[in-house]
Formats: sequence, C-alpha cells, structure tokens
Amino acid sequence: MISTNGWSQIKILFDATKAEMAGNADWIVDADAHNIYFSMSTHLPYASTGSSGASNPQRFPTPAQSGITSTTTEDYWQGALSYWAVDCAKQGYTVESLPFNGQITYGVTSNVQDLSHYNVFVVTEPNMLFSNTEKDAIVNFVKAGGGLMMIADHTVSDRNNDGYDSLMVWNDLLSTNNIQTDPFGLAFDTADFNQTSTNVANLPTNPILHGPKGNVTRAQWSGGTTMTLNTTSNSSVKGLIFKTGSSATGTTNVMVAQATFFAGKVVAIGDSSIPDDGTGDTGDTLYDGYIADANGNHQILLMNAIIWLTTPFLGTNEVDASATQLHVAPNPIQNKQLKVFYQTPSFEPTPISIYDAQGRMIQQAMLNESIQNIDCSSLSSGIYFGKVASNGTTQTIKFIVE
Repeated sequence: MISTNGWSQIKILFDATKAEMAGNADWIVDADAHNIYFSMSTHLPYASTGSSGASNPQRFPTPAQSGITSTTTEDYWQGALSYWAVDCAKQGYTVESLPFNGQITYGVTSNVQDLSHYNVFVVTEPNMLFSNTEKDAIVNFVKAGGGLMMIADHTVSDRNNDGYDSLMVWNDLLSTNNIQTDPFGLAFDTADFNQTSTNVANLPTNPILHGPKGNVTRAQWSGGTTMTLNTTSNSSVKGLIFKTGSSATGTTNVMVAQATFFAGKVVAIGDSSIPDDGTGDTGDTLYDGYIADANGNHQILLMNAIIWLTTPFLGTNEVDASATQLHVAPNPIQNKQLKVFYQTPSFEPTPISIYDAQGRMIQQAMLNESIQNIDCSSLSSGIYFGKVASNGTTQTIKFIVE
C-alpha cells in the first residue's frame, strides 16, 4: 500500500469490475461512454460497438481532477458516485476507477492498478462473486494497512441476474477466502427495509460519527439491509448506526459498522442509496441519497469514513496528520525489508528500536529520511514492534514478518 498523508498522494480506487453498472445501478465515478452490456448466458460485462448500454468507466475520470476547486459541483464528472468522488478530490485525494475489465490483485507488480498502489478500495454493491484470487487480494490489502469500504444493498437486488445479490457477494468473500474466515467480524443480513434512523451509537470520540466533516445524527435506508457482528471473530468490530428500536450497543440490526484487521481498516454500510447522488447514466432510475436524504448526514458519514480509512492504524492509536507519525507499509513486510514512513513537524534523525513479541530488543536503526527501508533479513517469521521516541512522545508500530 502506498504511503499516507504527508508523505505522498493518498489514492482512492473505486471498483467497477463487479457489474456495478448493471440494471439501474451506476455506482461509478465517471463514464464518457455507455456501451457495456451484460451477457444473459455468462452474466459478464462486455463492450459493444453500439452507442447505448450501461456506463463504461475509465481509469481516470475526465475532465482531469486537477481542475477541481472548492466550488466545483458534482456534475464535473458523470456517475452516480461523482459527488462523493469530487468531495474526495477536494480533500486532496487522487481518485481512480478500476474499469469493468480491470483486475483485482494485491502484490502483482505487472498490474498497474494493483491494490498495493492505493490507500482505500471502495466497492459499492458488487453484483458478481469475487474469484478466490480476488478475495485473497482484498483481505491481504486490508491486512497490510489498506482501507476497505464495503457497501451492500437489500436482498433480491440482483441487477445482472446471475443469482447473487451484493450481500451474498460480500458474505461469500468473508466466509470463503483463504486468509482468514470472518476476518472483519461481520456478515450482511438477508433483509430489505426503508427507515430513517437516529439510533446512533453513543461514541463521542468516534472519528466516523464525530469526524472532521461534522457529526452524524441519522441515516436513511431506502431499500437496504443490516449486519450481524461477531466480536469473537474480530474484537474491534462495532456498530455505529442501528435500526430504530434496537440496542445501539449490540451486535444485531447494525446499519453501519467499522472494524480494524491487522494494520488495515474496514467500513461496512448496508444500503447503496447512501452514496447515490442522483446523476449518472440517463437510462437509469437514480435519486439523490448523498445530499437530499437524512438532511445531508450521508455526505458527512461517507467523508468522515473515507478520511478515517486513509489514516494509519497503529495498534490502538489513531494518528493526527499534524503530529508525529510513524507507519509501515506493506504489512506483512516484503522480502525482509521493513519500509518505514516517519513524519514529524520538523524532521530530524531518530533511532528506531525493534522488539520481538516477548519484548526483547533485537535490532536498532537510525531513521535519517521520511521514507526508509530497514534490512530485517535476520528476523524469523512472527510479530514484531518498532518503537520510536521523539519530541517527548513514544510511538510503537506492529509489523509482521512472514
């Protein structure tokens, strides 16, 4: 995964490989052409020479995002996720799409859009199953420090008629990947309901509910589903918004959830209406859920979530972009090389000490640059900690050697 805020550009990748454009869906940032069709026999997308059909998103939205300013409107791009994406660009993030014929990989150097090049992967209502390789890539991406935005929709919402709703697609990834069963401690329920809920968890310091874009006080589901959480599988998972009448601290009837997994983070949402801005393919029936619904709370929720997903997770500590930051990526490390990202308001050479899981210091090095590789060829497989003391504070990072 690429480095984070303060070191190099944060990159957000919006997926379009899983029939996110089928039927009335248009869960993309931008499309200049609308010539994608879905085979009735294979249920797979294919390009046609015709001038009509579903949206055909390209890697880089046009016009170029370098032209976006604080006053740019969401119709700068043409997709149902364009408002959200424009907001991401205004935040200073680079936005790309993974086109319908792209590949979901992690650690494949020949793929220019390998997930290792991005900080956050956004998948809104996937309508096709992920392959075994793709499932492992996504879980490994999160494990190594990536941020994953999982958005599902209600049951019986199979837009390309292949027999799989988005909630089934997500649950298949969570239950049958080769990395870890139920890695994030959540599963989408078989449900379909409409509701505006103000049943928000009482978490006054939560960065998604009370983040830089404001406070989230409600959410409006327009044909959505819920989640059931499993804190045994992942002790970090928590519900943020719940159905009306249910417990706001429980593990059922969860509308929005968050979790961490090794060095990465996950946000899960049960309704694809939340990011829908009401624009996109003119052949689709779309409406504005991003701004119009829930008194603008969805915009706050999604942007707080994206900002949280881009922020490095260092054990139990969240980091502040204006403070000293210590981060490693990828995680687990590759080729016995620990890549350390170290930022201070005024950089100066700083020692880093490496400890094993028993707390024994086994190696020291000097951080002379903000991005630096440390040779860890002497380390055997296992969990290790890097410790840096500077400016009166101590930071510890956890990394894995495989």
